[in-house]
Amino acid sequence: WTQTLGELEVFVPVRPGLKAKQLVCDIGIDTLKVGVKGEPPILDGKLHAKVKPDDCMWTLIDNKVIQINFEKFDNMKWWSCVMQGDAEINTKKIVPENSKLSDLDGETRMTVEKMMYDQRQKALGKPSSDQEKQHDLLEKFKAAHPEMDFSKAKINYGGGGGDGF
Repeated sequence: WTQTLGELEVFVPVRPGLKAKQLVCDIGIDTLKVGVKGEPPILDGKLHAKVKPDDCMWTLIDNKVIQINFEKFDNMKWWSCVMQGDAEINTKKIVPENSKLSDLDGETRMTVEKMMYDQRQKALGKPSSDQEKQHDLLEKFKAAHPEMDFSKAKINYGGGGGDGF
């Protein structure tokens, strides 16, 4: 079996020469039953986690292997096994595939872009986006209160960026 954060692919070998109509592959939200009709199931039990059954599919490859594609319900978690009770893998050793910014949802993408911007700014010794925001707010406050003298004020925006930030 293989997986990405969002999908799981399972291969179940069967007796060569079988036809798809002779097989059973029932995928529930957290259950799986696979086998040959009229025989004890090859797999029958609870999945490690929930899937989206309507977005799952199976196919018989070369009349000898059932390939099952699962759409994970929680597409932000690695599975340590396919079926509860199976031997588990160490999910901390998984090296995820690189993802594109365009694959991320809007909020996550904005957060990642902000982090990338702040990282570039820090490398250049410039203020982060939060520090720039604080600076702009202070400048607006100064403009709204010209009677206040800030000439001797030492302003620390945190983070130790360059240019007095």
